[in-house]
Amino acid sequence: MALEINISTSIVIVNYRTPQLTIDCLDSLSSEIKDLPSTKVLVVDNNSSDDSISLIQNAIASNHWQEWVSLISSPINGGFSYGNNFAIRPLMESDNLPEYILLLNPDTIVRKGALNALIEFMNDNPTVGIAGSRLENLDTTPQQSAFRFRTILSELDSGLRLGIVSKILNKWTVAPAVSDNNCSTDWVAGASMIIRREVFKDIGLLDEGYFMYCEEMDFCLQAKKAGWSCWYVPKSRVVHLVGQSSGIDQDNKKPKRLPKYWFDSRRRYFLKNYGWFYTAMTDSIWAFTYILWRIRQFIQQKPNHDPPYLLIDFWINTVFCYPFL
Repeated sequence: MALEINISTSIVIVNYRTPQLTIDCLDSLSSEIKDLPSTKVLVVDNNSSDDSISLIQNAIASNHWQEWVSLISSPINGGFSYGNNFAIRPLMESDNLPEYILLLNPDTIVRKGALNALIEFMNDNPTVGIAGSRLENLDTTPQQSAFRFRTILSELDSGLRLGIVSKILNKWTVAPAVSDNNCSTDWVAGASMIIRREVFKDIGLLDEGYFMYCEEMDFCLQAKKAGWSCWYVPKSRVVHLVGQSSGIDQDNKKPKRLPKYWFDSRRRYFLKNYGWFYTAMTDSIWAFTYILWRIRQFIQQKPNHDPPYLLIDFWINTVFCYPFL
């Protein structure tokens, strides 16, 4: 993979069986690249085993994107962290590590000026290590994009879902209200997350022990431990077609049963960062409070919007069944 010297920003897009989404994402980037000619895009195909590579290659050729887009193929589908690391690792091992690396989902459409807004913010704030865009729907309504770290208290609130308790635990709510202003936050969504190169030098690559979910939260936590702050930049606006790349959490659709890797990622995050006892307490509290919620839901005839088999799937994937990383 030939890379030019003095590349200021590299964008990494990991494709897995979503070639049209990836092509649409690249198309939205094309006008941004004209304003930022030192920016390059690396598309990693995570061993899609379909026609993704040929379709994306044809789109790059027919749209004359060769000067700023490179397509590389991964030998396995190792997940989100693996796919991004597959592109970032050669950069780190070379003398051409860009100043910034932007992780961008294939199921995104970059609004005009979004990329420039992130880069300008990072240039103006050299102590910030990570920044994230405002994710939004096609109709411009915002999605939650800036979050707090998950803790035992946030898990209690997540399971119990009782208004008065939620108010008391407001400071620990994982997804606070969407802000219209730049603000410091614990972590940002990996759908559009820019990272300063020094962060990678300090803490290394993304943890490939996560297949999907929690990896960006964990990465931001490691960066915080190393002294780097994380910010939310709403001027950078990116449409996120929720669930289109993962097939989970799609808007206006009946919830699907959560895959095992969702529970594996949650468990890994707590075990890695807080230890076995804290994880066991967290698992127990969530399960107990969720049972209380289901009882109240039944009595009050509240609608159920949870994924099927959530409680049983949660319990068989707790630290009590998988005590180690």
